[in-house]
Amino acid sequence: MSYVKDNLMPDEKVLFSARIHPAIFLPSVFSLVMTIAVVIYALSLAGQQNITSSTPSTASLYSSMVFCFSGLLFFYSILLGLQALIITLTTEFAVTNRRVIAKTGFIRRHTLEMLLLKIESVAVQQGILGRLLDFGTVTVTGTGGTRESFKAIVEPLAARSKINQIIEHYTKAYAQQQGTSNPEGNS
Repeated sequence: MSYVKDNLMPDEKVLFSARIHPAIFLPSVFSLVMTIAVVIYALSLAGQQNITSSTPSTASLYSSMVFCFSGLLFFYSILLGLQALIITLTTEFAVTNRRVIAKTGFIRRHTLEMLLLKIESVAVQQGILGRLLDFGTVTVTGTGGTRESFKAIVEPLAARSKINQIIEHYTKAYAQQQGTSNPEGNS
């Protein structure tokens, strides 16, 4: 079960949820491509060494060192991929009819539950790659200086727009409810 669904209050429903963009796997993919390039380079060194000489030389030592380096690089790319997978599987971001709920992490959990009426602003930051692939960081700022950022959110501008629409709708509904329950003019 998800953190958001487990922590819903009575009569609270999820109106919007955001996902993590697959671009967080790019460092792992880049590292894997570099590993392949290093292996190809090491194979070409080993092939040249076999053609020119039948005795072991510094070229074969250099070639074996490059193979060891490529093994470490491959291990590093696997670690980056696992880290990105864990982030993808353990991050939740949702807006309900009462609050914004977010959770990151598995072992070290970080959560945010901010009432809609306490949100001052929602900001979006996107770099060049984020603009090209449509992902970015969404920062929710609440009253009292509470500020939480969530990275690699898919379609961050649409997420900000949707959050602002929900806040506006429920703020108006709350104001109307307060206006009808506290009639003016009574002394």
